[in-house]
Amino acid sequence: MTGERPRPLLWRLVRGFAMFWWDFLIGDTPELFIAALVTIGVVAALSHLWHLNGVAVIALPALATAALGLSVRRALRSERRPK
Repeated sequence: MTGERPRPLLWRLVRGFAMFWWDFLIGDTPELFIAALVTIGVVAALSHLWHLNGVAVIALPALATAALGLSVRRALRSERRPK
């Protein structure tokens, strides 16, 4: 034994729950998580603040497609790099 006390059960449960959500939401590609937050923010601002619902309907799939395209391009570029 290294002298450390075992962590309380509540602490281990909370940490496990947080780690699950971190891995589920962010996982291997944090840029997609950030892009999703930015997309939601832009669409919410267009719709709620400026009442541009028509523009928001167009912006949502356009921003999502752009984020996915940038992520795929980044992955392909990193795959082509010599190791």
